[in-house]
Order: sequence, then C-alpha cells, then structure tokens
Amino acid sequence: MITIKDIFFHEVVRPLRVTFATAKGRKNVMRSIIVRVALADGSSGLGECPTSISLGNETMHLAKNVLNRLRPQLKGMPIENYEAAMRLFRKKYTEYPMTISGLEVALFRANLAHRKITEHSYWGGKIRSVQTDITIPFISDKNLLERWISYAFRKGFTAYKLKVSGNIEQDKEVLSFVYNKLRKTMQGFTLRLDGNQGFTRKTFMQIVDHIRRSRFNVELFEQPLPKNDFQGLKEIRAFSPFPIILDETVITGSDALRVAEHGLAHGINIKIAKSGIMESADIMAIAKKHGLKLMIGCMTETMIGLSAAIYLAAGSDAFDYIDLDGIFLLYHKNQFRNVSLRGPYFSIQPQ
Repeated sequence: MITIKDIFFHEVVRPLRVTFATAKGRKNVMRSIIVRVALADGSSGLGECPTSISLGNETMHLAKNVLNRLRPQLKGMPIENYEAAMRLFRKKYTEYPMTISGLEVALFRANLAHRKITEHSYWGGKIRSVQTDITIPFISDKNLLERWISYAFRKGFTAYKLKVSGNIEQDKEVLSFVYNKLRKTMQGFTLRLDGNQGFTRKTFMQIVDHIRRSRFNVELFEQPLPKNDFQGLKEIRAFSPFPIILDETVITGSDALRVAEHGLAHGINIKIAKSGIMESADIMAIAKKHGLKLMIGCMTETMIGLSAAIYLAAGSDAFDYIDLDGIFLLYHKNQFRNVSLRGPYFSIQPQ
C-alpha cells in the first residue's frame, strides 16, 4: 500500500483584470491556497482552496487552520483510503467546503498519478475541447462595462453571463446597456443572468417582466433567490420563461436530491471548488437520473483549480452550459500542462 507522505500548502494572491462584483460584494484580487499532496512512491497532486464572496466566512486564515488540523490525520494513511476520510471531513467541516474540496482534489490527483491514470480519461475522455462563457461583473460604470465587453469580444467570446443584483432599476439600466452593446458589437450572442441570491420573488418577477417587454433573449437565470428559500424557488421555477439554474443552493448530493424531488429548479451548477470530486460526481448522477440540466462553474481560481473542472467537463461531456471563465479575470498564460487556451476554448492535448 502506498501511503500519504506529507501535505504542503501555500497562499497565492493575484490582481484581477477587472473588479469582480456580484449582488453579495466585490473584490479586486484573487486569494487562494495551493495544496500539494506527496505520496511515498514519489507521486503527487495539486489542489486549490479559493476564497469567494458567496462563502465569505471561509477566510484564508481559517482555511489554513483546517488544513493544519487535517494534515497529521492524513499523513501515513494509505492513499486508497482517502475517499472515506474526505467524506468524514466534509460532514465535520461543513463551513469549509472549498478547503475540503481543494484538499480532496490534491488527494484525487495524487492517487491518479500513482495509478497512472489521467483526469481526462478518468471522467470518460469523451471530448477534448470545451467553450466557456465569460462573466460581466455587476458594475454600473458604463465605460468599464464597455471596455470589458470589448476585451471579451476581441477574445472571441459569444456567450456572456451578466451579474445582476435585485436592485431592479439599476438592473434594468445595466441589462439594457449590456444587451444593446452586445447586439451592436456582434451578430449572434448568448446572454445568461446570475442573481447571486440577490432577488426576492417580487423583484424576480419584475425583472422577468422587463426582459419580456424589452424582448431580450435570455438563455438562463442562475440563483435568483437566497439559497434556502425553497418555497420561493419552487414558485419562480413555475413562473420563469427561462431555466432556473441553482448554484449556492447545491453543494452536496443531498442538496441536489432536494432540488430534484421538490422541483426547485431546472438545473444545477456544479463547482468542484466547493463540492469536490465525489460530491460533484453524485450531483451529476442525480441530475442525470431526474432530467435536470447541468452547468459547470468555477470560483476565481488559478489553472490549478480550474483545470479540475475543465477535465471533468471535457471528459464527461455531460454539461449543457460551460461557465469556466475564472482564469480570464487573471493575467494568465495560454498553456497549463496539457490544457491550452485559445479565446473561449480550452483544449486538452493527449498525454
């Protein structure tokens, strides 16, 4: 049996190209913890524990404390046993889903390296290229919005995800500006909306009325209501003219089962950064069984974390919507290991 030799981690801070702003807050820098798991046979794996506006209590300081607590429990453990340990840790440390997920990805990758299996093939190896959308942050400065849209257009993006807030008058103004700018800039585009829990049932209906009156073509609306407003979600699902996709509401397979059984939404956004490997696989299976749409998303991460989602998306070819744009908020290279970036496309080269 190959054992876990040690676990190392360090902090990474990088500036963002544009202010990342949602209904819950804003930030100008990305902060993550990079985790490396080393095995006794020399194999290793990397994971990333990001920070997020939506999970603001999971700070870098607290994440490091959790990793320091878990490190001695994992050292010397056979790598074959890591899954059982991670399920226990996820139940014990429910307030730190991104920390547990980053550690799990590192363990998962170390185990794959030991077994000489690639991530792409682990997930099925079905396709080698995926196309992502790009986020337009919730900012009212039209000059900044115009510059960001122009940057995305030059990069070749055709799918855009606009952050909206629940402040109806401001949302109407920004949505109208962005939609008309996109319509003037390109012949065809896709627009998605992300409420980040900022709406009520009343304000959601108001923004839907505005979209209908303006004849805006919106592909989906992500997480309009607070994550635990289950009755409200059920009601707006019946009312909405476009699919409701839940993000913050779903972290575990149990959460996904609630969505499916109670009809809370049309689909789920899976983020390995918060659900890890095993829970993401459980969510996928539940969504497939119940006919829910699937989106794959990310936090503001480096390619260490984002690549786990890229391999899942391409390997499984299971997702209706790809939202893996976090790297474009950073100053980045166009190659990471066997993943190359060209405009909105991630391509995976054979290993």
